[in-house]
Amino acid sequence: MLYWKGRFLEQPIADFCSVIKTNSTGPVEKQEEYFLLCDVLPEDRILREKLQQKRLEKVLEQQEKERNDCSFHRLCMFCSEEFSGNRSSLLNHMAREHSFSVGLPDNIVFCSEFLDALENKLDNLQCLYCEKTFRDKTTLKDHMRKKAHRRINANNRQYDRFYVINYLELGKSWEEVQSEDDRELVDDNEDDWSDWQANPVSAVCLFCDHQSETMDQLYSHMKDAHSFDLHQLKTELNLRFYQQVKLVNFIRRQIHQSRCYSCQQKFDCKADLMQHIEREAHVMKLPHTSTWDQPQYYFPTYENDALLCTLSESDEDEREETGGSEDVPVIAEDISGLRALKQTSVLNHLLKNS
Repeated sequence: MLYWKGRFLEQPIADFCSVIKTNSTGPVEKQEEYFLLCDVLPEDRILREKLQQKRLEKVLEQQEKERNDCSFHRLCMFCSEEFSGNRSSLLNHMAREHSFSVGLPDNIVFCSEFLDALENKLDNLQCLYCEKTFRDKTTLKDHMRKKAHRRINANNRQYDRFYVINYLELGKSWEEVQSEDDRELVDDNEDDWSDWQANPVSAVCLFCDHQSETMDQLYSHMKDAHSFDLHQLKTELNLRFYQQVKLVNFIRRQIHQSRCYSCQQKFDCKADLMQHIEREAHVMKLPHTSTWDQPQYYFPTYENDALLCTLSESDEDEREETGGSEDVPVIAEDISGLRALKQTSVLNHLLKNS
């Protein structure tokens, strides 16, 4: 702000900003001009990147202090056991003993403030995941246990400042940074997986309680019993991997809530819902993409949903059956422009300077 205050004194503001006129068809006395300054302007982009780099340096410095700090002292939020020394002892304890994980300790910064924010929610009888408020601690504890809500709400931007990943790229959220990391994962042909024995999948149908030990059996069941063809939808809509994940989670949630995912009509029970879907031929009729292609559906409705775990594997099997080359890496998202992004990365510049 101080930088642009000086620049606006040197040149007219319109030289830097887009001018937006309100009420352009009305009387002149009621018209107002607004000036839009954004990082499309190279001068402003460079300024923001410099500020981002300084911010990242300070965050990394703070993170290093916390990782090496042995004076940490705090009580567990769930059992009041006392922990001293490094912060990782408490975080690992909560993940191991209480199934409450906030991620790897080394990825967290401003840890004490983070834990204060979580404890404040619990003190106010608020669920950490769905953020509903309850009448007493016993009810809250039972709710978080039964609903598997012993985790934070990833869509709550209050938590972003406590994760280093949110400081790495200018103007990018953790979802965008993480999706770019996933794109770089390719198969290592030198690895020998011939002796690896997989456990049975035991995946559950989207519409009923039927379970299958292989994905082919599950897909066949959903197609024969419910006329639902996930492969067909994936092909027709050209769904990428993460879109398939969100679609499956969306359908699971709607079915769990006895709501038709096509028309959003609510029913008293699952049986009435399934009769409606079959009668109205809504099983393959999806709503507009914007309804289900949302960040909230990155997260599964049911924990350990085997159908999600095998989406990418089924894609690879399809490519092999159609004669796909084994030399082609399996990539979940479009990577066009990735090289340019990596070259302009603030983190990349910082590492070079180091």
